[in-house]
Amino acid sequence: MSRLAEFRAAEKALQEQLKQLETLKNDAGLKKEMEFEEKLQGLMKTYGKSLRDVIAILDPNPAKSGLQGASAPKTRRARVLKVYHNPHTGELIETKGGNHRGLKSWKEQYGASTVESWLRG
Repeated sequence: MSRLAEFRAAEKALQEQLKQLETLKNDAGLKKEMEFEEKLQGLMKTYGKSLRDVIAILDPNPAKSGLQGASAPKTRRARVLKVYHNPHTGELIETKGGNHRGLKSWKEQYGASTVESWLRG
């Protein structure tokens, strides 16, 4: 693309963004949101509260309401240790996942359903 065409495309994009900005400036909903934000920031400053404090006041149990934010890290359930006993060789395999090399080879050799039957409680 030539420099002139690049310039004209950038100029056109700028004009479109300026039109969009003017439309947003005249939007009554946006003005109300901005006013609310300013008043909320003022209240937070007056009472020495942070955004996290306000959220904690408005929603003290975020896990129960289903709105988990960044303040509550998600934890995964620990994987259960599984022990497989090969009756042919007497070998034991302990694994927390199904991606174990020896377990895979057993499943190829004996079949997945057979190997799963070797699972010890």
